Amino acid sequence: MMSAPALRRANTEPRWLRSLLLGLGLGFLFFFLALPLLAVFVEALAAGWPAYRDALSDGETRSAILLTVFVALFVLPFNVVVGVAAAWAIAKFDFRGKSLLITLIDLPFAVSPVVVGLVFLLIFGAQGLFGGWLAAHDVKVVFALPGIVIVTMFITFPFVARELIPLMQAQGKDEEEAAISLGATGWQMFRRVTLPNIRWGLLYGVILANARAMGEFGAVSVVSGHIRGETNTLPLHVEILYNEYNAVGAFASASVLALLALVTLVAKAVVEWHMRRETRMLAAELPPEKAGVVP
Repeated sequence: MMSAPALRRANTEPRWLRSLLLGLGLGFLFFFLALPLLAVFVEALAAGWPAYRDALSDGETRSAILLTVFVALFVLPFNVVVGVAAAWAIAKFDFRGKSLLITLIDLPFAVSPVVVGLVFLLIFGAQGLFGGWLAAHDVKVVFALPGIVIVTMFITFPFVARELIPLMQAQGKDEEEAAISLGATGWQMFRRVTLPNIRWGLLYGVILANARAMGEFGAVSVVSGHIRGETNTLPLHVEILYNEYNAVGAFASASVLALLALVTLVAKAVVEWHMRRETRMLAAELPPEKAGVVP
């Protein structure tokens, strides 16, 4: 059996290799993440603060920002309800069609967003499956707000479920069964046992879903109709301004997306820190044989 010093040496890379890998990692982060992000703000402020402020004060830009935030906030409750329900069913129960449900949850990851937009266009468009009925009742889905909300829901709904499924499977169902045996109702069990156990994973999934909702381009581009001031979300608005050679307006709008992304990253880092801290605390409370430590 290998001694402890020999084991440490076997698992320790040479200093030069660690420095090389660290330098490559930091270089990649700088050239592919930090530098483009810095370029967005430099270009946005290239014409001065007054031009930047005027670009963001434009009516169409404000409309795009408000629409992006509204759609993201509107789809989040749907993501939470569907994600928690799907994760609960998959992690806590065995039933026929479980594999199919898991496949359907992963479907938005496998299908191109542009294809998703085209599918909903074929369903709700003027020549689509329900197009005639919608036109007869004067209901607009595509090229209107409902279409944007629907495709955003489809694109973002796997994130919460995919974060909660492995977490719930790892936690098991002993605590829920104990709560039921002690007389708790289903709602009391969920509120006092399940929800506290999954709160950080749920928040992490919500953050990821919100980031995808605000940055979605392909599916929204197909069903929005690019109506200025009405159906243009912020990513679509940036593209239109850039194609019109309005660099200041395009980069000013892009800087808003970049700021939202930075806020999302900070929130994600905070949640990950809390999740790691909670995991360490739970591991410290477990007996050695359950924590995977053999004395």
